[in-house]
Amino acid sequence: MALMDKHKQVKRQRLDRICIRPPILNGPMHPRPLVALLDGRDCTVEMPILKDVATVAFCDAQSTQEIHEKVLNEAVAALLYHTITLSRDDLEKFKGLRVIVRIGSGFDNVDIKAAAELGIAVCNVPASSVEETADTSLCLILNLYRRVTWMHQALREGTRASSVEQIREVAGGAARIRGETLGIIGLGRVGQAVALRAKAFGFGVIFYDPYLPDGVERSLGLQRMATLQDLLIHSDCVSLHCSLNEHNHHLINDFTIKQMRQGAFLVNTSRGGLVDEKALAQALKEGRIRGAALDVHETEPFSFSTGPLKDAPNLICTPHTSWYSEQASVEAREEAAREVRRAITGRIPDSLKNCVNKEYLMAASQWPSMEAATVHPELNGATYRFPPGLINVAAVGGLPGAVAGVESLVSGTLSHGITPVSHPPHAPSPNKAEADRDIPSDQ
Repeated sequence: MALMDKHKQVKRQRLDRICIRPPILNGPMHPRPLVALLDGRDCTVEMPILKDVATVAFCDAQSTQEIHEKVLNEAVAALLYHTITLSRDDLEKFKGLRVIVRIGSGFDNVDIKAAAELGIAVCNVPASSVEETADTSLCLILNLYRRVTWMHQALREGTRASSVEQIREVAGGAARIRGETLGIIGLGRVGQAVALRAKAFGFGVIFYDPYLPDGVERSLGLQRMATLQDLLIHSDCVSLHCSLNEHNHHLINDFTIKQMRQGAFLVNTSRGGLVDEKALAQALKEGRIRGAALDVHETEPFSFSTGPLKDAPNLICTPHTSWYSEQASVEAREEAAREVRRAITGRIPDSLKNCVNKEYLMAASQWPSMEAATVHPELNGATYRFPPGLINVAAVGGLPGAVAGVESLVSGTLSHGITPVSHPPHAPSPNKAEADRDIPSDQ
């Protein structure tokens, strides 16, 4: 009987710790910080990199409303793809968050200024999908010129192409590439990769990028345009390779489309918000734009059944996949996990490799940092349990009963080893425009 009473007392103490968790600064039971994958369900790639310094949970959420309160209260690092958006209101829900790492290059789904004012560093992985995105861009450009998609569709519909006249009808609109001018907006990593590939096919390549220093065009053998209007006027095909921010939303609109050459092509593998889809649909119907290929859209996931593009002719759409290959996916996840590890074991932002809001962090009046001393590798192997309702948790590194891969849902308590901090008061954001042109958008 006494043993049962003692068991109930211990259980009651555990439940109390769920609601009121005093900071544990020292001692053999010092737990590890919590890292949350917000909009995914597989963290088997991340676990081997983080298992000795953190506990990794995944939420599989599409908004912060779907994230468990325990994660909102205790996560110190967050990993995310492009399918969840973190506005200021969303960021303020996290009580101890120190770093966000975007698994990919584009970070327009995170309010990086608000994050900095709340003491949260935002990082990305800019290099993992450069080749994939550039290859997809060239594939779409070639498809527009050679009309492969429409010829395939015609054959699937039973069209015969046995005579010269029939071939001419089916392949109508196919054009020679050599001598055509490709205009690239944004000559960052992907833009440069596209330019080099396009030259091999015989394109003359021009570009517009106001952030690049003088002389880059000479090193790459390209022609630089002084203004966006100059590029649009001189391009037979326009390809977008700039990130999305408050300065370039609907960069391609009714006004800029009218500045393009009659019958030009348009390709976008960057961000859907760069293109006004209503204006594009109208231009396609009127023939002002001969054809367009979009991998990204204003509203995602994209559907042909809704939106302004549903009746647009000469249009190729793919579901935001230009960034993907198995190799690129694994590399992006590994690098994102390494960035989180640098944040946990080092100093923010000094130890971070790809912090995209560092200038805003430095401008904030005060912000926390994760010290290496807060991680206790010698304490790994302690028992960690998670509260009922936490969507799923990957318990990593030397845990009793743990198995390789993602752990099933278990119940109990969870706490991390980094002392909770209060977010600093909002600091005024600098007026400087974001010069993020060499972060190609992924995805």
